[in-house]
Amino acid sequence: MAVNDTNLPTEEVITKALRIHGSDNVAVAVVPLAKGTELTVQGITVITAADIPMGHKIALQDIPEGVNIVKYGYPIGRAKTAIKAGDWVHSHNVQSNLGELLNYTYEPVAKVTESAENIGASNDTATNGAMAEVMGTKESTYTFEGYKRDDGSVGIRNEVWIIPTVGCVNGIVKTLERMAKEFPQENVDGIYAYAHPHGCSQLGDDQLHTQRILSGLVHNPNAGAVLVVGLGCENNQISLLKEVIGDYDPDRVKFMTCQAVEDEIETGMELLEDLVAYANRFTRTTCPASALTIGLKCGGSDGFSGITANPLVGDLSNRIIEAGGTSILTEVPEMFGAETILMNRCRNQEVFEKTVQLINNFKTYFKSYGEEIDENPSPGNKAGGITTLEDKSLGCVQKAGDAIVEDVLAYGERVHHKGLNLLQAPGNDLVAANALAAAGAQLVLFTTGRGTPFASPVPTVKIASNSKLANFKKNWIDFNAGTLLTGETMESLGDRFLQYILDVASGRTHVRAEALDKSELAIFKDGVTL
Repeated sequence: MAVNDTNLPTEEVITKALRIHGSDNVAVAVVPLAKGTELTVQGITVITAADIPMGHKIALQDIPEGVNIVKYGYPIGRAKTAIKAGDWVHSHNVQSNLGELLNYTYEPVAKVTESAENIGASNDTATNGAMAEVMGTKESTYTFEGYKRDDGSVGIRNEVWIIPTVGCVNGIVKTLERMAKEFPQENVDGIYAYAHPHGCSQLGDDQLHTQRILSGLVHNPNAGAVLVVGLGCENNQISLLKEVIGDYDPDRVKFMTCQAVEDEIETGMELLEDLVAYANRFTRTTCPASALTIGLKCGGSDGFSGITANPLVGDLSNRIIEAGGTSILTEVPEMFGAETILMNRCRNQEVFEKTVQLINNFKTYFKSYGEEIDENPSPGNKAGGITTLEDKSLGCVQKAGDAIVEDVLAYGERVHHKGLNLLQAPGNDLVAANALAAAGAQLVLFTTGRGTPFASPVPTVKIASNSKLANFKKNWIDFNAGTLLTGETMESLGDRFLQYILDVASGRTHVRAEALDKSELAIFKDGVTL
């Protein structure tokens, strides 16, 4: 379970500062720079006017007050005051351009237009394979060893999950989890109970959000079998939850209402014995990468996240989608300022309109509580070199690669379409990661420049944006993307990362977070508690 460090380059950083795009008027310090350091970046020579921390920005030219700061080829804000070449560019002299709700126009990029033209030219008798080729996918050459489920889905873990409808029975499900470990588990990777404080005293959307998240977990293919445990008097009655769950296999999913049985521990253990036996019948078999659904998330980002870790995950997302698989990008507030990049990659006008609603509805949510739309990044982000929400977002959306956006999912909704999907969820790491698992992701790729130990119901891979973090927090970090700063190519690193992910999916490798407690569900809540 060590950080993946096979054949890592041993060279020092190849440059002291990096200009990401040819139109940028700032560069990023790859190492800490002392005041008075002379730098030449793409033919532009400046002398630092202050100490510049690693990951922070240096002005490459004079930037008058009110003029945009450009990074990644896009504005990340504007100068509060006049900035001189060589100045440190950060929160003290930059302000966000974000503000009111915006009107958007669908301006599809060439990739979308060409795809639409090709699909329009195809005839009605085109095979699925031909259509996949038109849409930019191909038959997968990547495989992993997964658990094929009876409904056609594939899990990368074969676990038994115990899911409470209401927080009142958290103690019961945790007891059942502990006691059920006595059952034979030859092919079962673990038995886990997922506690949460919701399910009662909830109304409207809050109750629906809880039901959708629990339902999504019931359907997640990493669960070989599921026991749903209710109390009996809660708002989130099992009968109501079943309506949200929809079709299910009664051999795989069983239900228990504690107030309806004399001894809930005895009854629960009887049900679990059957469920563990059911899950034990599954074994790993070779599956195509098209069966993978990956969740895309970042947290504790720094100035390198958008240069190393996020582009690496974007490269992996592209490869999985090209192989016929699925990826899901979430944390809507961290699309603000970069949303048009995604909007113009939407498959069609309908998906574009859903994306506009995704963005503007979340902005309206912010404003309804009197919060500023740009009230982000976090103190840790700023310490790592991220100045504005646009700065953060332009790095964040790179996790989605350059794929066409196929669909937009409501919070708690399960994925319906192959390819790149956008999911409604906040930036909060725990809430968003749980939403990705409920949407159907078998694993979450989590990039970070600061580090975090959290776990979610599915394997959560921590990818460091810089080697300093990877080497310092080896007990948290699974993969180091910082080698892009020491000369490793994206192709080389992408190949290693893809193999690592296939190893994780095959159970040959376990991520650090799998050794931690993953039993607490974080569910979005916005309304009244009775």
